[in-house]
Amino acid sequence: MTAEPTLITGAGGQLGHDLSRLLPRARALGRGALDITDEVQLGSALVGVETVFNCAAYNAVDRAEEDSAGADLVNHLGPARLARQCRQSGIRLIHFSTNYVFDGRASSAYSEADEPSPVGAYAQSKRAGEEAVLRECPGALVVRSSGLFGAVGSAVKGGSFPERIVASARAGRDLAVVGDQRLNPTWTGDLAAASLALARSGLTGIVHLVADGCASYFELAVATLELAGLQHVPVREVTSDAYPTAAPRPQNGCLTSNRVPSLPHWRQGLAGYWAAYQLMSPASEQPM
Repeated sequence: MTAEPTLITGAGGQLGHDLSRLLPRARALGRGALDITDEVQLGSALVGVETVFNCAAYNAVDRAEEDSAGADLVNHLGPARLARQCRQSGIRLIHFSTNYVFDGRASSAYSEADEPSPVGAYAQSKRAGEEAVLRECPGALVVRSSGLFGAVGSAVKGGSFPERIVASARAGRDLAVVGDQRLNPTWTGDLAAASLALARSGLTGIVHLVADGCASYFELAVATLELAGLQHVPVREVTSDAYPTAAPRPQNGCLTSNRVPSLPHWRQGLAGYWAAYQLMSPASEQPM
């Protein structure tokens, strides 16, 4: 079987996993197999490659406040080195970014035309990475998304948000969920499929690719419990003040696009996620 001339970095994460599932013959390398900040490793990994999906990222938002150099290395300098090598070798680069590049103070969803204003070390490193990628490789595509959740979960956060909500409900823990932060809850299965199509389209620059509709974490938690058959579990809606964090979170993390269609509505994406998650973890999803 001939290998796909595609490299997926950060393949162990939520988005990287779903891209790897759609491209089973791609060169899918997780953090332990490829350090994107290492020029030599990058050079070896890019041999014979025609397209790169860069999912590698430093996603420990709060830890970045004390480790800004580490965040900058992975989110800014690493992508810059990757983009430079992609340009030199004529490789198509798709780089993923975040709604955190906006401060969240706007009254409506942010489009590609809005000026970023990142707050906090993580957000600043991601914005610097966007700028570096497009400077080093003008033909690249930067895909911003929001509120990602996938079947493999987030290693940094101890699982995806829906996964953690269900686990807490089944464990009988008190559920108090923030209701004053809004975002586009986006299933990485939908994001991966649409990203493949955009990669083939030749689109360049920045696009916002998110699920249709915005919701608070509280609304997402309630919808998740309904899907899991746990709608009887009480959930309290609280403000962000109930969970102080080292790094600021955007109150309005909602994105929209002037360039590409939205993904399916977040509730549809959540249903797709739940079906995929159950297939991966059938034993853990039996009713208690």
